[in-house]
Amino acid sequence: MKIVDNLRLQDIAFPESMLHEFKGPNFGLPGIRKLVGVQDRPLIGTIVKPKVGLTSEKHAEVAYNSFAGGCDLVKDDENLTNQKFNGFEKRAELTLKLAEKAEAETGERKMYLCNVTAPTCKEMIRRMNVLKDLGASYAMVDIVPAGWTAIQTLREEAEDVGLALHAHRCMHSAYTRNPRHGISMLVVAKLCRLIGLDQLHIGTVVGKMHGEKHEVLNLRDQCVLDKVPADGSQHVLAQDWGGLKPMFPVASGGLAPTMIPDLYSIFGKDVIMQFGGGIHAHPMGTAAGATACRQALEASLEGISLQDYSKDHKELEVALGKWLKK
Repeated sequence: MKIVDNLRLQDIAFPESMLHEFKGPNFGLPGIRKLVGVQDRPLIGTIVKPKVGLTSEKHAEVAYNSFAGGCDLVKDDENLTNQKFNGFEKRAELTLKLAEKAEAETGERKMYLCNVTAPTCKEMIRRMNVLKDLGASYAMVDIVPAGWTAIQTLREEAEDVGLALHAHRCMHSAYTRNPRHGISMLVVAKLCRLIGLDQLHIGTVVGKMHGEKHEVLNLRDQCVLDKVPADGSQHVLAQDWGGLKPMFPVASGGLAPTMIPDLYSIFGKDVIMQFGGGIHAHPMGTAAGATACRQALEASLEGISLQDYSKDHKELEVALGKWLKK
């Protein structure tokens, strides 16, 4: 209405009766850990860059180098779907084959998150079935462009074909960033858990993404806790999730290996740390960038400074030389 200048939805609490109408995540945080075979540390992921220009073959090659260097997960960029230069089906087939090759070489599970976002829900479902036939364990979807009704349909279809769903929040800031108008990212995150996505981007605190530390941690809590306490100072309502599985929170946006100690201190072990240029811009290449991230994580888990750990780990040493603030 014209009379309204500003109106913002900060939070919503779902009653038990509503929770019973939704399944929540199929895999969720515990299911993803079982799928990847990693229980006691954060997961390391990357996005294949650049998002424009790489052929399907080059895309798969970058993914392979990321896997070989130590990434657990490799995802498409949010606006790479089915371009002429990098078609969906060819990219999926080639990248999944190289993920399997990396698994055989490293002895670790490697997950490729292929973007199924498409103009129609029918096409997104078709793409999920293509991924299943190719042996994939994951699909990725851009939740805002796809829309909530399509996401609900995809959640049901993903369960039928046994795929985990990675939720990218691109375009959310069009209605979440203005503090005086729109809908908060907190509400978006809660809808994602209610509908049943398995993991969701929440911000980084230390990276380039918009969002104060308390905002990002509120999102983390809505992802992982079974009972979230109220916080009137932050306009957060109490929420009992009634046993719906937790989502795996994803920290992504402007991250580098040097930030891993801070990320681990902020989020603990239940987070997916996802790097773009922080892996691919490593002076020794993508594989070394992924290795540097794993080395930085090992140092953080063992309580050793990155400088000390880098003395016997060349990839981390080079990363410190590039990204550590002098």
